[in-house]
Amino acid sequence: MEPFTIGLLALGGLLALIALRVPIGVSLIAVSFLGIWAIAGSRPAMSMLTTIPYSSSASWTLSSIPMFLLMGYVAYHSGLTRGLFEAARVWWGWMPGGLAIASLVGASGFAAVSGSSVACSAAIGRIAIPEMARQGYDIRIATGSVAAGGTIGALIPPSIILILFGIQSNSSINALFFGGLIVGLASLAFYIAAVLVVWWRNPARLPKAPPYTMGDRWSKTLEIWPVLVLIVAVLGGLFGGFLTATEAGAFGAFVAILIGLARRTLTWAGFRESLIDTLLSAGGLFIIAIGANLFTRLVAMSGLSAEIGDLVAGLGLGTMGLLLLITLIYLALGMFLEPIGALLLTLPLFLPLVQAHGVDVIWFGLLVAKLLEIGMITPPVGLNVFVIHSVARDYARLEQVFAGIMPFVIADLALVAVMILTRPLF
Repeated sequence: MEPFTIGLLALGGLLALIALRVPIGVSLIAVSFLGIWAIAGSRPAMSMLTTIPYSSSASWTLSSIPMFLLMGYVAYHSGLTRGLFEAARVWWGWMPGGLAIASLVGASGFAAVSGSSVACSAAIGRIAIPEMARQGYDIRIATGSVAAGGTIGALIPPSIILILFGIQSNSSINALFFGGLIVGLASLAFYIAAVLVVWWRNPARLPKAPPYTMGDRWSKTLEIWPVLVLIVAVLGGLFGGFLTATEAGAFGAFVAILIGLARRTLTWAGFRESLIDTLLSAGGLFIIAIGANLFTRLVAMSGLSAEIGDLVAGLGLGTMGLLLLITLIYLALGMFLEPIGALLLTLPLFLPLVQAHGVDVIWFGLLVAKLLEIGMITPPVGLNVFVIHSVARDYARLEQVFAGIMPFVIADLALVAVMILTRPLF
């Protein structure tokens, strides 16, 4: 059998396993191992199965992931992020739709210390949704704003998706983080615009909150000094050139632990939970990364990426057409796959194509991260939507949460269009 045919069968088998709900890491490893065996024989397949797990996991850059995860979990379990929504509310609550905007701003602040969309949505949603319900907000926009705000966690540093993209594409993590900060803040601006449009069309859906004094504002801001210190320490070290991504993650985890101990909010039980959560999350990510590296080898050996490149070239799409095609594919995958799995499944196929068209790799990584996060709030498998429904079950039905995210999906698509149209500037 020809290697290309084996590659196609392997790709089909991989998609079938994922459809059967087999964990994506296990699916990648199993299909890649069997595909390499069919192409090159048992000895090369066994050799790769024994060497690639170590070479993948022993990556210096990859070690930043457990460090950033530990920082986020310590900050969460020690209550360092608890006052973010309250601080955002006293500063932004005076605006039309102010509580929804405060939820978005609070989610952005939480993202800067966690990098997790799901954790971001869950933490802010527990506080913000009951408050918006008491203020008479349309529950659809109340839940939708929190679900959408959580997606900023994949863009604002530290972003696990951007770290994995940087490793797989051999590009600068710091450059991706800087770009992620810009796209994350742009996402926040587009989401705020979506809230204002909803208010403009029907002000009764988003009543204004009572005004706050400057004393209230500074008092609430002082309560979140641990988060501000953590953000300045990590991002300042990264963008100032003092720390690499791995060093920044380790330093951030260390600072979070010190602050938690100094404030006496980090208990032994909380630290133990932080370690367990970090090990479980990092272990799952490492298994997926190992499978992705094996799948990359299979794609190279089968010539699958070269054949797909020739097929796309034969279609005469051009760079803009290719980017639109990739955008549609990622939007479709996002409806069914979680972001990290979709990223590592597709990069071996798409990265050679965009590089052949002269697309800047950093810009492409930011576009992919944005597209994958849209999948976190689109039906039928919008993970953030289900997380928000679980924490707001007493206030909203699932279909109301899905209805509430639609203005933010439109805002996301508008931002993607702006990114693609402005690509020649990069």
